[in-house]
Amino acid sequence: MAQGPEREENIYATVGASLSVRWVQGYPKQNVHFINDSTICYPCGNFVIFINIETKKKTVLQCMNGVVGVVATNIPCEVVAFSDRRLRPLIYIYNFPGLIRRTKLKGNVLLDYTLLSFSYCGTYLASYSSLPEFELAIWNWESSVILCKKSQPGTDVSQMTFNPMNWHQLCLSSPSAVTVWTIERSNQEHYLKAKSVKLPMEDGSFFNETDVIFPTSLAKDLIYGPILPLSAIAGLVGEEAETFRPKDDLYPSLHPSIHCWTPTSDLYVGCEEGHLLMINGETLKVTVLKVEDTVAKERRNLISPVTMAYQKGGVLISGIDGFVYSFIIKDSTYKIETFLDVEEPVEHMRFSPNCQMLLIQTDKTLTHSGEVCVWCIEDGTCAGKIYLNTPATVLACSPSSLSAAVGTMGGSIHFLDVRDAEAPKAIYKALPSEWSVQHLLYDQQGIYLLVGTSGGYIFIINASPSSLFQVLGFTEVGKDILQISTVSLLETDIVEVMVLSPLTETGRSRLDIFTLPKILPQVSASFTDERGRLKDELIHKFRYEIEHTLSSAVLDFQSHQIYGFCNQVPYICSYLIPQQEHSGICILKPHQKVQSKHYGPGMLSLSPHGLWLITIAKGGILCIRDVRTLETFARSRSHSHQGHGIQSVRISMDGQNILVNGKDDGTLVHLRWRRFGGNLASEVIEYYEKLLISLHNTMDEENDYLSIQQGESLNLESKSECSMSENMKSSIDSSSQEDLVQVDGIKEIPWIQQKSQEAIKNEVKLFSKKRKEIKTRIKALAKTVLTMMEENETVDNIAKLDQKEFGLDLEELERLHDENEEEVAKIRKDAEMHNLAKAYLAELIKEECWNSMAVKGRALKCFHMPYVVENFPMKERTDEELKELKRVLWQKKIETECLKLRKEIVEVQSTITLAKKHHEEEDEEEEEEDTAVKNANLPNYLLGSLSTDFGVHASLLSSQLELHSREEKINQIILLKDVIYKVKTAFNHEFDAAYKQKEFEVARVKEKNVRIQEIILDLDLEEVVWQPEFDDCEKPERTLVVENKEIAAQKTLNPWLKGRAELTMTHEMEQQLLTQGPNTRRRALMDMMGGVLEVKKEDILKMVIPQPPFMAKADTLWSEEERKQFKDYEKKVKELNEERDKYRKSLEAEMKKLQNSIQESTQNFDEHLKRLFERRVKAEMVVNQEELKINNLVYSLLLDEEINSREAFLNNYLARKQEEKNQSSEAIQKSREDLDVYKENYDNLLAEDKVLDRSFKKEFSEIPSHQVDILYKLFKRRPRIHKQKIHLDTASIVPFGERPESGKLSKDTFAQLMKAMDDLDNINNMPEGLDPSVWEHFCMTRRAKVENEQKVKQKAAGLMEMMAFLQRRTEDDEKLQQEIEKVLHELTVLQEEKVRFQLNLTIQILLKQGQVELENFQLLLEYPDAILINKSIIEDLNSVIRTQGQKKVASMMESKDVHKGIFQIEWEHKKMEMEMEDLNQKAWDIQMLFFSRDRQKYLNEPNYETLIAIQIGIMEQTIAVLEKTHKKNVENCKKLLKKLGRYSNQKDIANYTLSCNLREELVAVSERKEICNAVGSKLTCEKIAKERYENMMEQQKLTNIAKQQAEQILILQTELERLRMKTFPALVQM
Repeated sequence: MAQGPEREENIYATVGASLSVRWVQGYPKQNVHFINDSTICYPCGNFVIFINIETKKKTVLQCMNGVVGVVATNIPCEVVAFSDRRLRPLIYIYNFPGLIRRTKLKGNVLLDYTLLSFSYCGTYLASYSSLPEFELAIWNWESSVILCKKSQPGTDVSQMTFNPMNWHQLCLSSPSAVTVWTIERSNQEHYLKAKSVKLPMEDGSFFNETDVIFPTSLAKDLIYGPILPLSAIAGLVGEEAETFRPKDDLYPSLHPSIHCWTPTSDLYVGCEEGHLLMINGETLKVTVLKVEDTVAKERRNLISPVTMAYQKGGVLISGIDGFVYSFIIKDSTYKIETFLDVEEPVEHMRFSPNCQMLLIQTDKTLTHSGEVCVWCIEDGTCAGKIYLNTPATVLACSPSSLSAAVGTMGGSIHFLDVRDAEAPKAIYKALPSEWSVQHLLYDQQGIYLLVGTSGGYIFIINASPSSLFQVLGFTEVGKDILQISTVSLLETDIVEVMVLSPLTETGRSRLDIFTLPKILPQVSASFTDERGRLKDELIHKFRYEIEHTLSSAVLDFQSHQIYGFCNQVPYICSYLIPQQEHSGICILKPHQKVQSKHYGPGMLSLSPHGLWLITIAKGGILCIRDVRTLETFARSRSHSHQGHGIQSVRISMDGQNILVNGKDDGTLVHLRWRRFGGNLASEVIEYYEKLLISLHNTMDEENDYLSIQQGESLNLESKSECSMSENMKSSIDSSSQEDLVQVDGIKEIPWIQQKSQEAIKNEVKLFSKKRKEIKTRIKALAKTVLTMMEENETVDNIAKLDQKEFGLDLEELERLHDENEEEVAKIRKDAEMHNLAKAYLAELIKEECWNSMAVKGRALKCFHMPYVVENFPMKERTDEELKELKRVLWQKKIETECLKLRKEIVEVQSTITLAKKHHEEEDEEEEEEDTAVKNANLPNYLLGSLSTDFGVHASLLSSQLELHSREEKINQIILLKDVIYKVKTAFNHEFDAAYKQKEFEVARVKEKNVRIQEIILDLDLEEVVWQPEFDDCEKPERTLVVENKEIAAQKTLNPWLKGRAELTMTHEMEQQLLTQGPNTRRRALMDMMGGVLEVKKEDILKMVIPQPPFMAKADTLWSEEERKQFKDYEKKVKELNEERDKYRKSLEAEMKKLQNSIQESTQNFDEHLKRLFERRVKAEMVVNQEELKINNLVYSLLLDEEINSREAFLNNYLARKQEEKNQSSEAIQKSREDLDVYKENYDNLLAEDKVLDRSFKKEFSEIPSHQVDILYKLFKRRPRIHKQKIHLDTASIVPFGERPESGKLSKDTFAQLMKAMDDLDNINNMPEGLDPSVWEHFCMTRRAKVENEQKVKQKAAGLMEMMAFLQRRTEDDEKLQQEIEKVLHELTVLQEEKVRFQLNLTIQILLKQGQVELENFQLLLEYPDAILINKSIIEDLNSVIRTQGQKKVASMMESKDVHKGIFQIEWEHKKMEMEMEDLNQKAWDIQMLFFSRDRQKYLNEPNYETLIAIQIGIMEQTIAVLEKTHKKNVENCKKLLKKLGRYSNQKDIANYTLSCNLREELVAVSERKEICNAVGSKLTCEKIAKERYENMMEQQKLTNIAKQQAEQILILQTELERLRMKTFPALVQM
């Protein structure tokens, strides 16, 4: 280290320093328990705290294995039990007040105990564990033995209590259930038996539950089979079927929150819903108690019980409303009275054992009230307290005055005067900022108070009260400050400050180090700027970074190095600080690294004299290290990792007192040194004395100022704040546009804000002229812009500017433009995502409903009739379905072939004559053909459908009367699905043909309509041509295509799409111009011939004969030639008109013919579609018929599965009950055997008692008879044991009265009896004239008689208990036998139902419609005993009966010939079997032929001999080496043998010497034995034993006296040390 190698050794290693717990303070986080009438106890961290309520004396018991778990107390025995929370926890039991461990209980629990409870009588302890065991265990804590245990997985329990009147009963309650456990005992065996309480519903009513296992209210269905329980329908066969209920059948029950026992062994249970239940302890019958008055009933809904305590006549109940209510219960009603107003939520409530005190535990948190307490360091008592009424965060005490500072969440710092410890007072309040205060730290001399806030600011406050705690300035560091460290030495005039903060982005740590001169309060104005920030160059602020994260860091007193606690790794490192100054950031490297041996991140702190380094962490262990070597010389485990370790630690100035505060356990522990002397004490005391001398004058002055200025400082503060706020208000201009803070007179202004406002105020005064000039220019500019905007409104639209062009704030315009662009982009992105989601959904729908369809769904409409025919949409069958169908078809074919072969084998007849045989075969073939034809032509009413009308063969379908097995039904379903598929396929083929026909008809109509349209145009008619079109339902694929005309919104194109569209349009126009070329030829044809080369017939109607030109003149002016031309013109016109008429009539006839043709073809198609519609209806009917058959089969399969599930459940249930029956029988057998043995012992003991009674007179036959009679009367006399009388006032208060006796009470009673016998055995009670020796013998005999009577009583009680246990086991066995018989009966009924269901098949029959019903109703309408049989079966049976007689004779003749050949065939068969065995043996020998690797190598290796030679050479060399080694080993062994021989000779000599000594010892022993026999060995042994016993008792007594004297010497040494310290000159009162 930097101090040099001469200081490497730990100078405290030889001191033997260790820490001990002086006192502990903490508030209970669990329930508080009474351990006697005046003492309570509760767990707090690693300790159990005992408090005497009367004397306020506190005792602490520490758990050495970490935090204390659950706690329970036994008031009669005054013991406390608690568990730890380590892996595999233990239960410790200590007595009180000695706090000596009685026992330690070790179970099989893995994680934690959640509940502990003592029985009110006896030595029984109940424990309940959490995950994963959830185990209830009953212990005999005196003998540390588990008597019995039971696990109930997944059940969390919130409360566990013994019955005060009967330790055999135990109640466990949770928010969902209440369970009463019974502890049954037979001799030394204990058993646990649970009974659950049936809770009512939330409204307080009871639900009538039906028996789930054997329901009796199920209806009978004679048509569809048996109706089974819901568990069988759900397919449950295990234990879950016993408690299964459907969701609709479940009802919300009450939720128990608390319970308590009554003296009558009943239970009161409070529920979250406000109900109060009373449960009978024997029958577990639940009674919902009612409220008498309506006002209380309305208020009852507001009471949610949290805790409950029983009192005579009712209970005390409290909830979260802060009231304690008294429930006075009478029968099944109760009245509510307000017992106490606590004003705080009550967590726990308990009566003392004598019921004279009521303990109420509230749920009040003191941290939010800002309570500051002053504790006495000697005994840990609270000397005084003060409430700040604001949430406090941190506290620090000043070394230079009797004052303290408290930081709050609001950022304020309250300074307290603690000169009077019993009445601390708040003297000043500072508000540096509004950020919460996270750190408060005084330097070592109390000059400055450093305040660390959540905003990353460090405020420096003058710590002296004379300066009114002036804020000197602040500096900025990183946010989330972890620690502040200071170094203020007496020899220097500066204060070194170091601040640690994290750099989460880079994974590093930041260190800021700056220097504060001690004269800073006098020159603070020169060290800060106008806003109060300290100047970095004046305070010499430097920044350092460490390449890894630290959780804590402190500055060495020499300011040469830094000690850091690593966050990620368990190391404590030291870092050297560079001596030269630097700018920017300096990276520090670790100089020394030591393992911390702590768990998790920790904290470092230095002792006041700077030579001890104190380390704490989440592990809860405090270590004190030598700062020179970083080695630990003292450690103490005051907290544990379960409570997240230690939060903070403080050490006193003299180093003798250490306060350790837990993080989550709420425990404050005071540690002191057990041995405080030598170098350990000298250094710190030397520093302490120097510090006291230097601070003596300062402390006196500051303390005096506290007493003088206490009231004035508060007045000055309020006046200064009011004046400051008024000045602030007057200085701020109302028309100013600056962002100044408007301060209300009531609200307090932080110091940093005041400085900022003062700086702004000074800036306003400094730049007031400039501001006015700028305002004037801005107003002129605004006026000019308004004029320009008015002119802009008058110009044309082309020259008009946009409104935004007049904006002078270009940055604001750009910002608004960016915001608009972001909003548009966001809206566009949302629209794109919405469209994408819709497109994805559309794709899913299209894939499911269109793409996956092998046959798309479409429809066909008639041309003239309102008929619409739809096809069957069909999906492609999967490979698995096709594979299953193929399997079934093959199976059916195989079954058909097997049936045919069986018929041939059975029906074959003997061949008496070939002709006869041939004739019979022909007859059989004809019969088979007839049968096949007959089977092929079975009527549809037997098939149950009309599938044969669509060409589907039903020959492979099984008959509906033969479907009994599950496999047959499944195969039938597969075949029926295939039939449905074929029917749909057949209809779809017809539909496709019709669809193609319509397409053809539509095309033909369109083709004819073209000609009709031409004719209409030629004839100039106004008729409308009928044009057939396909609808969307006929072409559904058109729905999936969106056309442009369907889009109503305007299409928006991107700029690159617009450019692409324009380029494409230009290219198309150029191509069109190029393809057109010159049009000269076309114009010439149009001018010369009207655009045609020849005149067509269709043009006659358009032809016009031109009039001669002379017709424009009058008739009288015509010439002859002109008249002839006129006649020719008229003739041509007449001929043209005739041609026109003929052509018009031909066109009309053609149009009519085309229209008639269209009408006829479309009507024919409509007729065809009409027939197809009827076919569609029939196909749909067939599909429904087949699906109905499938549904019936599926229902039968489902019912079959339900029956099988029910049967499996009953079998499993029967197996469990039989196993329980076996266990019960074994328990009964064992109980009977134990009872017989116990009874035999009891009889023997009883016989001995009678023998003692009868032999009394014989033993005293030597004395006179009258004395014998007197002695016999005294022999029968028994002392009276006076029971302790309970005081009347106590008896009236204690509700449970006297408890039943337990084993401990029996022992106490027996002890009292023996004490009373001592009084009877007194010599004063001896009759007169009786020899004292006889009286002594009489007393011994009577005492033996009394002891024997007590044993007989105990045995009798045990015998009765065992007989009762046997009776209960016998009753349980009988109940199990009844349940087994019930299950067997249920199984029998179920099997009968199953057989009946399998035989009574549901078949489907087609009935003809339209038949006339009979009017005579006297026919038989019910057929319960009838069987439906096919007529063909009867006919087949008759034919078989006729032919069997003929076949029997032929078979008898054939049997003669067959028997002859049997023997020859058997001989040949045996011969072939023997040959087969020989061949198999040969094949096996060939297979098992051994073929080693050497042989394989010989065959595969070409140079095999060379390889062998090489291996031989290697082996020879190896053998030579082994021989050489063997020779060496032989020589070594010879040497060893020689050595062992010499050693053996020495041992022989020694053995001979010992044998000689043994002979002499044997002679001495024999002599002593004879002497002892002569003197009397028995008396000698007893004397020796007695002397040894007395010596041991004397030694033990002396040892105890030595321990007591050692403790007294230690106490006197401590007192001497304290008195010696008092002789030091008193510098100041602390």
